[in-house]
Amino acid sequence: LSGAQQAQAQAYPAKPVRIIAGFTGGSELMARMVAQQLTPALGQQVYVEPRLGAAGNIGFEAAARSAPDGYTLLMGAVPLLTNPFTYRKVGYDPMRDFVPIAMVSTIPNGLVVHPTVPAKSLGELVQLARKSPGKIAYGSGGVGSANHLAAELLQGAARIKFTHVPYKSASFGLVGAMSGDVDMVIIVVTSAAAYVKDGRMRGLAVLDSKRAVSMPDVPTSVEAGFPQLLAVNWYGLLAPAGTPRPIVERLHMELVKVMAAPEVRERLRAMGGEPDSRAPEQFAEFMRAEQAR
Repeated sequence: LSGAQQAQAQAYPAKPVRIIAGFTGGSELMARMVAQQLTPALGQQVYVEPRLGAAGNIGFEAAARSAPDGYTLLMGAVPLLTNPFTYRKVGYDPMRDFVPIAMVSTIPNGLVVHPTVPAKSLGELVQLARKSPGKIAYGSGGVGSANHLAAELLQGAARIKFTHVPYKSASFGLVGAMSGDVDMVIIVVTSAAAYVKDGRMRGLAVLDSKRAVSMPDVPTSVEAGFPQLLAVNWYGLLAPAGTPRPIVERLHMELVKVMAAPEVRERLRAMGGEPDSRAPEQFAEFMRAEQAR
């Protein structure tokens, strides 16, 4: 059987490979970038198939039910792990139904407030919320979105209360914060950086353990004294469970080369991301820790 798997890996791929993306935006952009680079590396067309809807659940379930032969992959992201906790029923198990191949990139979120909010730091924002529970309103991309859950994480850690105002997307939440309809929003740093720089918004924290290149003057949540407040958007390539190990190793090897290419690193950094091609075992460990958190 081992010999048969090795032969299969040597012949792989013998036909086009698809990467399912459950979202527009970051997930689809990452999938298309990876597909473009993997096509010459694998010698077969690698293409992206958007399977949108139900907060990514349609795409996640489609990938989980696909044949474990290396010809269907998934660009995973935060909702892959959070949706089973925020939806009554999903058609997949993120740990049981997938095998990690490699991380692709991480992009941190930032907590920004309207300039009229008197807080100049995350600590001061927490103090304001403690004095007036529910007075500070924050926008999000909707119930169960990554930025909604990040704000809930802060409330739980600091034992405070905000008022949640869900929007159709995090971008609309940012517009709401800029107009003063809400006081704050947690959003990917690249979306907020320009507005922080020109003074239309104030950056209080980058929700990561290291500062963001796009907002170098904004301290991290760890520096602000909230080490548990981490909200990083991650993107990683996965395959259906049961995909032969040699194929997983081949894909990981090629992806490591892709992520090391200078033009890829430059494109990622323009998006505010950092390249990350950790091995399947490390990626699996990361997913277990994030699921528990």
